[in-house]
Amino acid sequence: MTRSLLPKLPLRLWLALWSAALAGGALLGFALLSSWLIYQAKLDSLDARLERTTPLARPGDRGTLPPNPESALAQDLGLPADAEVGLLLVGRTGEVVYQSPQWPSAIAQISPGPDPTQGRRGPRRLMTVRTPDGPWRVAVRATPLGQLAIAANLDALRQEMATLRRIYALTIPGLLLGIGGGAWAIAGQALRPVRQLSQSINQVTAQGLHQRVPADPDPEFAPLIAAFNAMLERLERSFQQASRFSGDAAHELKTPLTILQGELERAIQRVETGSAAQQTLSQLLDQVRHLSGIVRKLLLLSLADAGQMSIQRQPVDLSALVQDQLEDLSLLAPELTVTAEIQPGLQVMGDRDLLAQVIQNLITNAAKYNLPQGWVRVQARRAQSQVQLTLTNATTPFTAAEASRLFDRFYRGEPARDRQTEGLGLGLSLAREIARAHGGDLVLTPSPAGEARFDLHLPDTKSVAKLKN
Repeated sequence: MTRSLLPKLPLRLWLALWSAALAGGALLGFALLSSWLIYQAKLDSLDARLERTTPLARPGDRGTLPPNPESALAQDLGLPADAEVGLLLVGRTGEVVYQSPQWPSAIAQISPGPDPTQGRRGPRRLMTVRTPDGPWRVAVRATPLGQLAIAANLDALRQEMATLRRIYALTIPGLLLGIGGGAWAIAGQALRPVRQLSQSINQVTAQGLHQRVPADPDPEFAPLIAAFNAMLERLERSFQQASRFSGDAAHELKTPLTILQGELERAIQRVETGSAAQQTLSQLLDQVRHLSGIVRKLLLLSLADAGQMSIQRQPVDLSALVQDQLEDLSLLAPELTVTAEIQPGLQVMGDRDLLAQVIQNLITNAAKYNLPQGWVRVQARRAQSQVQLTLTNATTPFTAAEASRLFDRFYRGEPARDRQTEGLGLGLSLAREIARAHGGDLVLTPSPAGEARFDLHLPDTKSVAKLKN
């Protein structure tokens, strides 16, 4: 049995099963071997008693056997009083001197041995005879009175062995459960550093790179933990450098772009209205504004990565904010069918400008990636201690891989690239960072094919007040 045959079993369970299997094999082998040895030992003891037991009286006496010799014979053989034993004495001339009533008919014949009066000791023979009543152990030897055969039914011995096997059958499963449970506990303790590594890996985010796994005294895991902590340190240092670079670059670009935008606006005012120069300057001004928007988004993302996004919290009427943005949608894409279910008076604590940017990004995204003559459905309601904004729009079906990358920075799906849709793929990423900075989240919810549903969750004013208190 190899682990490849059961790939879904966890390592801890696999170790426990293997420990139980190995222990079970050892216990089974011990049970079989010990049963055989005990049986042989009892059989040898019975053979020794059969050979030395002499139920005969004094030689030459006609009462050569005591009355009812079977009870005394069973006691001499170390068997229970109700055990089946038999005695057969055949005279020197072949006549049956005595035969027990329970003597098995299958062993009625006994070959005569040499005459003991010839000065030689008669042969002793031990045999096991199978009869319908079960196996009998028979000892045959020559005596001065003739051939003597003593037989003992092995059923009592077999019952003792059956009792021993039942004891094994009852105790071995319990031992296996105990061994399996012990192996499970030991494996869990041994794999504790691995679980710590898994928890640390799950917590590795842009804000959690400072975390480290505590050192483990076990020398087997110490190198692995040290290597993982060193990797986290390198990642943290590299990420901080990249974050500072993007933030510094965006900050440095912000000033010259602002100056350039102002100069272009003044230049447009100086040139003749409707001239080619004015058109060229207007196009340049649009590009500068677009570049300024990109720089502003990059700056916000770098601040979010560093956990330094500044939020001016104040009560914001999200219902009115969504209504204002929907009016812009009717101008942006008048061919779309817009359905809105907005609960009035939805209050959240946050930065109005940043929240307006989140809603604008969602609505703009719904318009850009919609179908011709498509639709947009907006719902805003209070759900427990949160305010939930759901925006659903018609779109071309996308794969699971594309859905998993929608919040990646600078990612744009295939339809967007094919249609040359404006944008750089920063809107959704920035919207989610702003939502998380407000204590909420923005997620893509599974929906039927041909639809894209985004759920924005924000804590309402009451829950924010409770957190502050």
